Amino acid sequence: MRPSRKLLFAAVLGLVTTGLGVPATAQSARPDLDAVRSWNERALNAVRATRASDADAARLYAMVDVAMYDAVNGIAGTRARPQRAPALVPGPGPRDGDEQAAAVAAAHAVLVRLDVSRAADYDAALAADLARLGSGHGVTSGATWGDQVGVRVVAARADDGSTPVETQPAGTGPGVFRAAWPGTQYRHVRPFAVTDPARYVPGPPPALDSVTYAGAFAEVQVLGNAALAAPDLLATFQFWALPAGSDQPPGEWLRIALTVAADRRLPLGEQARLTALLTMALADTTVTTVATKFTYQHWRPTTAIREADTDGNPSTTADPTWTARAGAVGGTPEYVSGHSSYSGAGAAVLQGFFCTDAIPFSLATDSAPGGTARSYPSFSAAAAEAGRSRIFGGQHFEFSNQAGLAIGRGVAGETLATRLLRGAGPTHFGACPL
Repeated sequence: MRPSRKLLFAAVLGLVTTGLGVPATAQSARPDLDAVRSWNERALNAVRATRASDADAARLYAMVDVAMYDAVNGIAGTRARPQRAPALVPGPGPRDGDEQAAAVAAAHAVLVRLDVSRAADYDAALAADLARLGSGHGVTSGATWGDQVGVRVVAARADDGSTPVETQPAGTGPGVFRAAWPGTQYRHVRPFAVTDPARYVPGPPPALDSVTYAGAFAEVQVLGNAALAAPDLLATFQFWALPAGSDQPPGEWLRIALTVAADRRLPLGEQARLTALLTMALADTTVTTVATKFTYQHWRPTTAIREADTDGNPSTTADPTWTARAGAVGGTPEYVSGHSSYSGAGAAVLQGFFCTDAIPFSLATDSAPGGTARSYPSFSAAAAEAGRSRIFGGQHFEFSNQAGLAIGRGVAGETLATRLLRGAGPTHFGACPL
């Protein structure tokens, strides 16, 4: 019989406390572990290995980062710097607790419960991290507190509506998405940060017989056409495609945050707050995006172009052989673009946290052709390219890109304005009024 998680965690703490298997140098000098980065990288790998959907990925990232933030914040609030509002689990933690130990134990507690098949790997990583921090009461108490926080986060989200899986049946007729698609339960998932995700559901897409629709139709009919060679457009689509087996679109915005945080040498508390704000916004963006897709069940460009003779619009022309540059129709309703929603949220949180958009960075996504990185002058530039990539792939209309970006910005704005705030003074980073 497999030992309980509680017993295994106690065994790890016992090794740290007694110093068994820990080199003397590890006990005499306390290294920086970069806990937020290393355990987020494990979360990214979990999403890749399990081929998680974008919705499931965003939820996992949020749970890991909320746990790390609350674990660190609960200890920080007992020291000189003021405690911020918790994301989910209030402090106080132990006054002498080690914050790094709390962070790694919190992330571990979430991952061993959400990715059970790799629990042994997470146990080994936790033991190695705690050993590097050395023996002592502070490490033990910090790790114990972090584990408690992680367990409470998992328990709190166990009934959040993310299961069981629900499916919207295939639709029929002009303007309607033709395939059944799973995951629609996410339209009712309890949010992490915003009060009501439904408030960000946009109005309907343009009417099929409108000039606006005809214009968007004409654009994707050319730019997204697989029969028209355009290596640059294909490469941009592929760069942001991020299919099953990748870290998914939310994961790329998490990677961007980790990169910028490292470049700016953010301390542990600031790293944890940044990633918690970001991943909560990304997870809540899922709820609005799925609700929008479910509500309107709009057809994808492939179906729209092949059946344009049924849309009642004299300005559209049917092409029964048209194929999307992506090579596939798309697995969910078209309106809105989920890639755009996540990108709008990711860019807006990073802009608000750092009080500027103009922070350059480089990124090689999981689906980057040849693994080649691209450089961006700002967060909004990356978000704009990610959104446009969906038109280049023949997956979405531009009105769905813009509506998706707006959803993300709205969710991010409320998250920044209301969550993880100080009681007084600047509430987020530096002199930023947010």
